[in-house]
Amino acid sequence: MKRRDVIKGLGLLPVGGLAGGLDAFAGTGSPLAAPKRDLFKELGVRTFINATGTLTYMTGSLMHDYVLDAINYGADQFCMLDELQDKVGERIAKMVHSESAVVTSGAFSAMTLGLAGILTGMDQKKVEALPHIEGTGMKSEVICQKAHDIVYNHAFINTGCKIVAIETVEELERAINEKTALMHFLNISQGGKISQEEWVALGKKHGIPTSIDIAADVPPVSNLWKFNDMGFDMVQISGGKAIRGPQSAGLLMGRKSIIQAARLHMPPRGFNIGRGMKVNKEEILGMYVALEQYIARDHDKEWKQWEKSIALIEAAAKSVKDVETKIWVPQGGNITPNLSISWEKSGKTPEGKELQERLRNGSPSIEVGGGKKGINVTAWMLKPGEDKIVARRIKEELQSLLA
Repeated sequence: MKRRDVIKGLGLLPVGGLAGGLDAFAGTGSPLAAPKRDLFKELGVRTFINATGTLTYMTGSLMHDYVLDAINYGADQFCMLDELQDKVGERIAKMVHSESAVVTSGAFSAMTLGLAGILTGMDQKKVEALPHIEGTGMKSEVICQKAHDIVYNHAFINTGCKIVAIETVEELERAINEKTALMHFLNISQGGKISQEEWVALGKKHGIPTSIDIAADVPPVSNLWKFNDMGFDMVQISGGKAIRGPQSAGLLMGRKSIIQAARLHMPPRGFNIGRGMKVNKEEILGMYVALEQYIARDHDKEWKQWEKSIALIEAAAKSVKDVETKIWVPQGGNITPNLSISWEKSGKTPEGKELQERLRNGSPSIEVGGGKKGINVTAWMLKPGEDKIVARRIKEELQSLLA
């Protein structure tokens, strides 16, 4: 519409209707915001109160607003992916006391990418060859303790390597040969006869890089730099657990030469085994801010709040006749206050899974850990006020179950 046509049209408006007409005209460029969609409800997807922990099948943890702000900020502008990884990696490396760091698509991918970097170095022909190691001159074996040989070690098999499991120092030294690429340690494992410090020392003695998986092993916050300070050559951690970054993000920390080579196996390059392990600019920024804020958090205050919430839930459960409780803290990883609830002395026969199902199917839906003899509850993924809801619902269902 031309300017003169607008003015002409205004002259046809009735006296007294001018203001309304102007308001109506001016408002055409500012539509009301669409109502916020409840997508889970729309899709028929159950949501729940998480009183069990940062489990992947339960979508990990919830991101704080400052992480979402970083993600939304990144979504509004373009940048060069490698430059962002360079700059963020420098900042993260300082925070975690490592030579270098890179944001990955989870701890599993960090394991694959780190080993791939060790195998190929900066040789692009070798990068393009993986996972077909035979005939390339690349090493092909990863040594770990038998108690540390878990399903997630498939991350190493993805490179074409095989796992060699040992138990003693003597077995380790016999297993080391010209094919040995890496010595890997699982921090959360309470098994194994060789300690972290011994593992690092043995790696240095034989000139073999050492790795440690600490995917779910903060808190304590000090674990973010403990193993870098200890001398492990690479460390992998999940971003979507206690750090509360994007669930699909993680960190690879370690020696600069390993991280540089690992980057050759990552997008935006497409001639490698890591092309599908894409991490976008929004996740990189979200992971950076999540880590920064996690380190700065008042961890003592947070721990006291978890203890307070667990105590509240325990008191509600213990108020039911013949119910027994125990507060405990796991070792290695997921180190937060836990509450076990059982009812063996009641003489009643229902299993923990029955109470677990009642809580899951109630309103609101609540997820807890379930076993044969009882249930397990954590508080570190609860939103403010949800501890009261969990306490009330557990008491109600215990009373019904044991009546």
